[in-house]
Amino acid sequence: MAALKAAGRISLVDSVVEQLRAQLAEGEWVVGDRLPTEHELAELLGVGRNTVREAVRVLVHAGLLESRQGNGTFVRSTADPAAVLRGVRHAGARDVLELRAALEAEAARLAAVRRDTHDLLRLRAALATLREEGDRDADADLAFHLAVVEATHNTAFREVYRFFSAQVHEVLVEALGDRAMPPVDIDAHEALVAAIEAGDAEAAEAGARELLRVPLETVAALAEVSR
Repeated sequence: MAALKAAGRISLVDSVVEQLRAQLAEGEWVVGDRLPTEHELAELLGVGRNTVREAVRVLVHAGLLESRQGNGTFVRSTADPAAVLRGVRHAGARDVLELRAALEAEAARLAAVRRDTHDLLRLRAALATLREEGDRDADADLAFHLAVVEATHNTAFREVYRFFSAQVHEVLVEALGDRAMPPVDIDAHEALVAAIEAGDAEAAEAGARELLRVPLETVAALAEVSR
């Protein structure tokens, strides 16, 4: 095993977390591997076992490690979600919106094919809340789009979208600065729900893309002005 750098005295837990992240990214351990014991890691890092325990807890919460009672700690994933988040934050608003359009268009298409009665009730409830809140509550719009994704009945899709969607809003707010976000198009949301209810996959996909047309045009126009 490659030697781990002794942690400094400032932010010991953070230092250990970052070093363990690096070891995972570099392939020191692969998915399914059992990590060294707390005692072994503490000696390698030159820190106390409590510090190692807290760092491992952080990585378990992040989904990189898995703690199995009585068996130790195992590698669950070497793909660091934090790195993905940093990449999204540094991406341009247009790039983020284009990715969101691709995700939501496919989600709408799948929802039209797979939705059940419960999904339709949830979509209608989300739409009613959106009509009531309008532009005053970004959470209402997010809840609507999450309801569409839930109707795909695809666990992986749902987790990826939940992970990604919060970052989209941050990127757009930063890109727009003091300018107002484009208004929510309630009629377009209504048309999307109608297409999903009708089981029309093509119309649902087109409807999802239409919802993002104005935000994309707004961001494109801002990019032209800033040149």
